Amino acid sequence: MKKNIIYLVLIAIIGVIAFVPGVKEKLQDAFFPVAAIENAVHVGDEDYDIELQGINTPSTNLKKFKNRAVFLNFWGTWCPPCRKEWPSIQKLYETRKDHVDFVLIAMNDEEAAVRKFLKENNYDVPVYIAQSPISEKILPKVFPTTYLLDKNGRIIIKEDASRDWNTESVHQFIDNIIK
Repeated sequence: MKKNIIYLVLIAIIGVIAFVPGVKEKLQDAFFPVAAIENAVHVGDEDYDIELQGINTPSTNLKKFKNRAVFLNFWGTWCPPCRKEWPSIQKLYETRKDHVDFVLIAMNDEEAAVRKFLKENNYDVPVYIAQSPISEKILPKVFPTTYLLDKNGRIIIKEDASRDWNTESVHQFIDNIIK
């Protein structure tokens, strides 16, 4: 009898985590800080060498952002989870653009579709389309994929899913890497 109650409680907890919006993210933020800095993967000089065509910002090379904190996001207008996280990215950008460089790279997208998406939603986060190959080290396997890089090129956060980027834990990570 006691075993059955324990199993029912475990199933209920798993159900809450899986099906109640926001619970999984809060638990993930609380118990699994995204990456241990001392074990972080480094992005090398060659990984930064990506020509970027600016959509709502001047064209550049990702090398320009070396030795700076960078919010690097790979996304597409065709990707529903990417579209879902955009409002939180815009809010984070509005509060942190003076401390972190934002580089959002639209993947497998037409320039016209990207421009239309940004205009319709009044988004002004810097968006680019890659014009040269992307290093395997940062090339996304799924979309969206986001990296938060510190000034030394260490990947402090890597997220292979949509998430709310305007959270206290993300702000704390940013505060720690810009010191």
